[in-house]
Amino acid sequence: MQDKELNQLTKEISQTFFGKPFKHEAWFNKRLRTTGGRYLLTSHNIEINPKHYEWFGKKELISIIKHELCHYHLHIEGKGYKHRDQDFKQLLKKVGGARHCQGIPGTKNRNKKVHFYQCMACGTQYSRYRKMDTSKYVCGKCKGEIKKI
Repeated sequence: MQDKELNQLTKEISQTFFGKPFKHEAWFNKRLRTTGGRYLLTSHNIEINPKHYEWFGKKELISIIKHELCHYHLHIEGKGYKHRDQDFKQLLKKVGGARHCQGIPGTKNRNKKVHFYQCMACGTQYSRYRKMDTSKYVCGKCKGEIKKI
């Protein structure tokens, strides 16, 4: 699929599911790595990660486009367009868009916590992406000693 076809598909989805025209541009952006798509606030354009289309097909692509169009239409209308806003959540549910896109195999998964620590006094557990020097930190609850588990 080329950018021209993606743009046409986005316009069709906008008209079909939202009943409103998409007046800007949509294209593939190869530099996107951790996200399926992106709505640009200043230009109102939409960028899509082409790897999601390659790995998961047209169904996933349509789901991502619906998600980005929710941001687009709500932002244009001056309503809550952010992920945490109720307007966004309701519209996304109404049109059947994906809340999150699938992870592409082989890419870094930042959701995986690697290092686990525990307070020796109160037992509070901590998980961190990066290793931490336990001699420099104490428990945030009781000021006890922290050890790697």
